[in-house]
Amino acid sequence: MGYNCVVLAKQVPDTKRITGQAMNEDGTVNRAALPAIFNPEDLNALEMALQIKEQYGGKVTVITMGLPAAAEILRQSLYRGADDVILITDKRCAASDTLATSYILSCAVRKLNPDIVFCGRQAIDGDTAQVGPQLAEKLGLPQITYTERIIRLENQTITARRSIGNGWQEVRSRLPVLLTVIDSANEPRVPAAKGLMKYKSARCRAEIEAMAKDDPSIDVEAVCRRLEQKGLLIRQWDLDILGADLRWCGRDGSPTKVNRIQSVVLTAKETKTIDPTPQGIEAMIHELIQDHTIG
Repeated sequence: MGYNCVVLAKQVPDTKRITGQAMNEDGTVNRAALPAIFNPEDLNALEMALQIKEQYGGKVTVITMGLPAAAEILRQSLYRGADDVILITDKRCAASDTLATSYILSCAVRKLNPDIVFCGRQAIDGDTAQVGPQLAEKLGLPQITYTERIIRLENQTITARRSIGNGWQEVRSRLPVLLTVIDSANEPRVPAAKGLMKYKSARCRAEIEAMAKDDPSIDVEAVCRRLEQKGLLIRQWDLDILGADLRWCGRDGSPTKVNRIQSVVLTAKETKTIDPTPQGIEAMIHELIQDHTIG
C-alpha cells in the first residue's frame, strides 16, 4: 500500500559554536555569524519516515523554509533517501515566529495530502517545541508528540510509543497524523555515497540566480531546464504558490516580540598559573584528580 510521508526540516545555526555576534539588536538570530547545520531532531524525524518507507513502501518528501542556502539540508535529505524535496523561500517570510511559520508550513503540507507528517520535537535555535503542535492544530490533525518508536502501522491506524519523561506511553491514532520525534528515537543514517553522487549537483532556482549574479554568463533558464530534465531541480515555492494570506506571514503575522536581550558573560572566580614544565603539568593533573575534575 505505502504511505505518503512528509518531513518538516530546518536549517539552524550551530548553537554549540555561539559567539558574541550571535544575536542582532532586534532580538533575531544573526545566522551569518554561525555555521548552519541540519536541525538534529529533524534528522531523527527523517530517519523514522525513511524506515516507514523501507518497511511499508510509499514516498518521503522533505520541506524546509528559509533562505536559498537552506537547500543544503534538502540535498542532505536526498543523499539519505528522500524521494522529493521542496524549498519554501520568500522575503515576505522573514522574521516569522512559530505561529507564522506553522501557518506557512500548513499551506505547503495541505498541497501534499500526507498520511503522516513528521517533525523534530524542537529546533535548537529556539527550543520552543511549538511549530509541530501548532501545525497539527492548523491542519486539523491528531498529534503524537515526543515519539520514540512506531509500534504498529496497519489499517490506517498507527500505534506509537511516546516519552513522558520518567516513563513512556502507548498511543493509537487514525491516519492522517502528525508526529514530533525525539533524539532517542533512532540513530540517523549517514548520507549514502550513491545518493551523494546522484544528487550533489541538485540546486534550486534561487541558488542558480545567485550564481548568475557573480557570473553573468550563466543562463538561469537553460540551467534550470537542464537540471529539471535530470531530476535535479529542487522544487521552490513562494507564498503566492502556497496561496498564503500575507496577514499571517512574516513579521505582520508574528505576535511574538523580544522584550529584552541579556548577554551572559562567564568569568572565572580565580586563576592559577601552571609552570610549563613536566613537573608543573604533573602537579596540575594530580590536583584535578584529587578534585574529581578528571579521573
